[in-house]
Amino acid sequence: MRASAVRALFAVANRPEVVSLAGGMPNIADLPLDVVANTLSDLVKTKGQQAMQYGSGQGEPMIREQICDVMALEGIEAHPDDITITCGSQQGLDLVTRIFCNPGDVVLAEAPSYVGALGTFGSYQCEVVHVAMDDEGLQPEALRAAAQACAAAGKRAKFLYTIPNFNNPSGVTQSLERRKAIVEVCRELDILVVEDNPYGLLTLDAEPIPAIRSLDEEQVIYLGSFSKTFAPGFRVGWVLAPHAVREKLVLAQESATLCPPVFSQYAISSYLANHDWKAQIVTFKDMYRARRDAMMEALAEYMPEGTTWTEPKGGFFVWVTLPEGLDTQAMLPRAVTARVAYTPGTAFYADGLGSRNMRLSYCFPPPDRIREGVRRLADVVNREFELHQTFGLDQSPVHRRISGPGPEIN
Repeated sequence: MRASAVRALFAVANRPEVVSLAGGMPNIADLPLDVVANTLSDLVKTKGQQAMQYGSGQGEPMIREQICDVMALEGIEAHPDDITITCGSQQGLDLVTRIFCNPGDVVLAEAPSYVGALGTFGSYQCEVVHVAMDDEGLQPEALRAAAQACAAAGKRAKFLYTIPNFNNPSGVTQSLERRKAIVEVCRELDILVVEDNPYGLLTLDAEPIPAIRSLDEEQVIYLGSFSKTFAPGFRVGWVLAPHAVREKLVLAQESATLCPPVFSQYAISSYLANHDWKAQIVTFKDMYRARRDAMMEALAEYMPEGTTWTEPKGGFFVWVTLPEGLDTQAMLPRAVTARVAYTPGTAFYADGLGSRNMRLSYCFPPPDRIREGVRRLADVVNREFELHQTFGLDQSPVHRRISGPGPEIN
């Protein structure tokens, strides 16, 4: 096991003088805390003895039924019996990996990929094989080539791990056509898909794209969470899986926790039943859209020539690529000295790539702080660039792209 690069930044990034563009912490300032307080008070008064008792290893029936309504917004038809409640989607990923993977097994994952997933795969001693992305997400032919290369080496990929909506860290979204192509490749090669979708309802410019799970019920395990659309502190997520897998998930969940937190399940269920949660998601989307737009504008205004970035249509993150010769890991201490923090790109690769990349998060700081943070960061990048020019290092020209298709992710 290894420490998360994001967690390692928290102590520094949380200092008030530092503009943190590093963590993906949801902004719950627009959550109606008075409504939540009343909901929790009523819950304790009316159902306290049930809510504060042990529960089912699979999760409480009422919230599993409500989760079916949530997933229907992305085209998923599901039965409550096929849902297992977890302590956030992170535990769901851990349980799935525990069930399917032995030491040395291969997991296919997008490049770049979620740092928490890479940590989970590493803890079970899996070999991560990255699959290239472009501005439409994971490339089907690269997926095919990676799986075939594993087979030629005598290894079988246990599953493909993908975040199709507003990928963490790149912000890239798979198009519907690309999702269909990925499912076809996985059917052909008999590869399970693990679809991690914490951000899917936080689309900022269009309606949600149908989930991969909506395209194939047997080939896809779906991970969901209330951390981004309600509040992360309750730690409630879920796994939607084919029936045979669900049975194993319940056994694994009972071994890990006996049961997921019952009070949290009752709290979120009461919130969903008694509050207009769909309108609340719209409120969150409006807030995140203003922050996303502030970051896009600041990057265009301040970042030096030769810098590129993705243009997310939702979620929390932007993926920045600096000019040749710059190293975001080496630059980080100087950025923190300049009172701005980001996450270096190497954290999101299992093979050491990503030295020119950084993940910037726009979800938590207000727009004015985002602009100031990007300004500070651009000053650091400019000084770093000048240092390399002074020492005569080769700087390959890269033209900045502000609109249109995003840069290739590599």
